[in-house]
Amino acid sequence: MCDDEPMNFVYLSPHFPPNYHRFCVRLREEGVNVLGLADAPYESLRSELRGALSEYYRVADMNSYDALVRALGHFTHRHGKLDGIDSHSEHWLETEARLRTDFNMAGLRHDRIGIVQRKSAMKEIYRSAGVRVARGAVVRTLEEARRLVAETGYPLVAKPDVGVGAAATFKIRDDGELSSFFDRKPPVDYIVEEFIQGKIFSFDGLTDRDGNLVFFTSHAFSQGIMETVNEDGDLFYHSLREIPADLEEAGRRTVRAFDVRGRFFHLEFFRVDGDGGIVALEVNLRPPGGLTTDMFNYANDIDIYREWARVVAHNRFTTAWSRPYHVGYVGRKRGKRYVHGPEEILAAFGGLIVHHEEIDSIFRAAIGDYGYLVRSKDLDEVRAAARYIQETA
Repeated sequence: MCDDEPMNFVYLSPHFPPNYHRFCVRLREEGVNVLGLADAPYESLRSELRGALSEYYRVADMNSYDALVRALGHFTHRHGKLDGIDSHSEHWLETEARLRTDFNMAGLRHDRIGIVQRKSAMKEIYRSAGVRVARGAVVRTLEEARRLVAETGYPLVAKPDVGVGAAATFKIRDDGELSSFFDRKPPVDYIVEEFIQGKIFSFDGLTDRDGNLVFFTSHAFSQGIMETVNEDGDLFYHSLREIPADLEEAGRRTVRAFDVRGRFFHLEFFRVDGDGGIVALEVNLRPPGGLTTDMFNYANDIDIYREWARVVAHNRFTTAWSRPYHVGYVGRKRGKRYVHGPEEILAAFGGLIVHHEEIDSIFRAAIGDYGYLVRSKDLDEVRAAARYIQETA
């Protein structure tokens, strides 16, 4: 790419989730040639997104790799060499890596995708970074699982070695549940680990193309996504203004060990109830889901969409940030009887609620059907609003 030629950047599914259209808008504002690729009709895209795209290519099936290759071939013919591709979605992570490899684009390639998709491979990288991990292994038979139980005891957690979020994840409390799990186990590799009792914290942020941390923050979760999904609970999580030193150190070590370059990351850790130590849960090389990128903005008075675009286009993060606010996400689910209706919530806490919207049903199990973002310098105020919003009859 010559200095006077615009960068060509392909964005997969730029319309979903809805708040991610801002990534394309900000890229265009930084002078990037943004090429959209999805299965949605062009007319269904919001006007700001259509205005940001130099070209849009619609495929009948986003899961057809041949169709995506043809689309990128078309873009190459029309615009020249492609410089980057992303969707910021876990779902397309492997597809993007294959396309980067096949079209010789910078970034995470197919030869490294296994270490960020297989939980068993993540464990080895965490260990190399000196970060503690839960005892466990990929087990394929009941006999292998029983040998693990002899080492760890119950309860256990079984989850797909390659999987998104808490889908098809099980808590196993005794021999009977272990046998039942193997009777109904899906035909994929499962990793089985000791159950860690503790609070979940994330370490989230963005690196530049040289791997330098240019933005980072942390969130504390009311419960794990597995529990939220399996128990149909309401999720509450909030940002921290001050990040504990050991959590930040574990996060920094992990980012270095995974060699994260020019990407968002979402790392999850346990704060163990017993000894207070940090134990790694998993790594995701994408932004945290839902409205968390908007939480970045409200907590810091920044525009993370613009700053990501500047990293992509110029390898610069230009805005100062200092975490002046706590921001909490408060989810509610249809079918539950809540004490307070939407009007009451806004009357009671309207001064703290910076945003609220309906959530796409695909995310319902994890984060709810409706979400509120609550902001305050005082964490107690955020927690009080969350209790009020989620109080059930």
